[in-house]
Amino acid sequence: MERVRDIRELPKAHLHLHFTGSMRPSTLLELADKYGVRLPDALTGAEPPKLRATDERGWFRFQRLYDAARSCLREPEDIQRLVREAAEEDLRDGSGWLEIQVDPTSYAPRLGGLIPALEVILDAVDTASREAGLGMRVLVAANRMKHPLDARTLARLAVRYADRGIVGFGLSNDERRGMARDFDRAFAIARDGGLLAAPHGGELTGPASVRDCLDDLHAARIGHGVRAAEDPRLLKRLADRGVTCEVCPASNVALGVYEKPEDVPLRTLFDAGVPMALGADDPLLFGSRLAAQYEIAREHHAFDDAELAELARQSIRGSAAPVGVREKLLSGVDAWLSG
Repeated sequence: MERVRDIRELPKAHLHLHFTGSMRPSTLLELADKYGVRLPDALTGAEPPKLRATDERGWFRFQRLYDAARSCLREPEDIQRLVREAAEEDLRDGSGWLEIQVDPTSYAPRLGGLIPALEVILDAVDTASREAGLGMRVLVAANRMKHPLDARTLARLAVRYADRGIVGFGLSNDERRGMARDFDRAFAIARDGGLLAAPHGGELTGPASVRDCLDDLHAARIGHGVRAAEDPRLLKRLADRGVTCEVCPASNVALGVYEKPEDVPLRTLFDAGVPMALGADDPLLFGSRLAAQYEIAREHHAFDDAELAELARQSIRGSAAPVGVREKLLSGVDAWLSG
């Protein structure tokens, strides 16, 4: 009988983790108490909140919970704590590289403005990376619910701070709102500045949103992208181009994109040759972190250890990590598999 290796010891890269959503539930409760914030009951229980975002009312509730959690991040030390704890959690799950995603405009009102907020975040990431020993960088994400001009401003700022740890530019929030092509100029600014393009697509809407990300935004990675499984030609296109899909199985089930873990099309994407980077998305709201996503692949999709190792390799290859970091992590994957 083949020995089952510990998923937490498998070196991997984490490419889809949202800033506030990375918070520990215990930290949220402590910060809410510190600032006298009355949290919705769904955020104070022992279990993750019950969510379903396949309709606009459900998505609004999801966003309301996220906004309530974000309102508890008010001082630089709160940001520092969140980033430090996110690094600790990732290291515990075997991550050797983390790209954390953030829209700094959401934190600007409490941190002195957009530029001060971004600098606080970047300083926190730099400190946590050095102290924890985890490769850690930032992906700045525009909000597709806001005006495309806001996204251009954010793209210019992200490029300006590329030498401070920003590696990519994304587009988040409800993909049913705001056409991808409306943000093409922002992504052109980011790409011209050397940033990786990684917009969300193919989560709440079908394959068309993935195609839009490829055609209009020239995406190098797709946040989620699972709905591409419904279009064989699109799968081939992703595979041929080597576009990595940041797949978040627990999130997909929690938000009602799929009913059960076994319904998430991990095997379809994998067998089609589409690179994947499993991600936790928002552990605060979905109740599971990085290693748990690999456990879903093992338990619900019968991925053996060699296939799990290949998933880890795909996450590393799809990252913005320097060559030396990639080589070290890839060697670690080989050692995990052979050891």
